[in-house]
Amino acid sequence: MGLLAEAYGGLAARTAEQLAEHDLSGIEFELLLRLARSPEHRLRMTDLATQGQLTTSGVTRVVDRLERDGLVERTACVTDRRASYAVITKAGLTRLGKVLPGHLAVIERWFTGQLTCDQLNQLLAGLRTVRDAVRPGAASGA
Repeated sequence: MGLLAEAYGGLAARTAEQLAEHDLSGIEFELLLRLARSPEHRLRMTDLATQGQLTTSGVTRVVDRLERDGLVERTACVTDRRASYAVITKAGLTRLGKVLPGHLAVIERWFTGQLTCDQLNQLLAGLRTVRDAVRPGAASGA
């Protein structure tokens, strides 16, 4: 666990520097990315919270900030009045498009570029197995 924490901490620090250049926190970037790759660029707020490892109030605060910046908007669910969706806006997609090239370069330099193809495939398969065991709802709504 210590080794995993050290590797994660180092990677998180490298990506945080790059995201800060675009005035985004790591969780804001993660939520924008999840919305961008979701069907219709939207997720129920509860699914977004689960996927982002946030509480309901935590995801509300992050979406509030993204909404204030025009990167996300909320829409009501037509079939369930209690539910709402977070939807990435055109401005959100544009911001994400500006962030991604540098982000991918950081990932390539400090993560995927450090491993052979076989090592990376084995690592990803193992991480998915562990993730699905400890967080069975992580892919909900995707």
